[in-house]
Amino acid sequence: MTNNVTLATLLTVLCLPLTAAGQNPPRTAPGRSEIVKVAMDVMQRARYCALVTIGADGQPQARVVDPFVPEGDLTVWIATKPVTRKVGQIRSDPRVTLFYFDASGPSYVTLLGTAELVADSAAKSTHWTEEWAPFYSDKNRGSDYLLIRVRPHRLELVSYSHGLLNDPQTWRPVILDFP
Repeated sequence: MTNNVTLATLLTVLCLPLTAAGQNPPRTAPGRSEIVKVAMDVMQRARYCALVTIGADGQPQARVVDPFVPEGDLTVWIATKPVTRKVGQIRSDPRVTLFYFDASGPSYVTLLGTAELVADSAAKSTHWTEEWAPFYSDKNRGSDYLLIRVRPHRLELVSYSHGLLNDPQTWRPVILDFP
């Protein structure tokens, strides 16, 4: 933990009921558009997220990735090399989880979804940042540049700064299921 993120802050946002000293009880359930708007804000503030895949032995495997800004439907694109473990794991089992944490909120978003590997040149051209040029032989044009598209089927959210809080009894976060 850094000096800015204490263990107490992390525990507070992840699991403690919100009736703790100084906290207001949860308000009425937010609508779908508000949940998506808040989730997008938290995801952009966090910037990086953990991508969790399922290893060959069934053990979840997590790593930090630098995703693109989520699309309006919360589809997330991630660039990688095709030789990485995550690519092999997604080929075997496309179920993934993305976890974004913004300590300043404190807030978090968890997306549970399905990943798809995308090598289409138009998609690769659209999802590129020059900052990554040193890591790929021919920028987004080479065979060593691959995209992962994550389409969520469930979103879980807690954001103190936006007033979207977990249930004080069950600690259940705000949940939104996608059709």
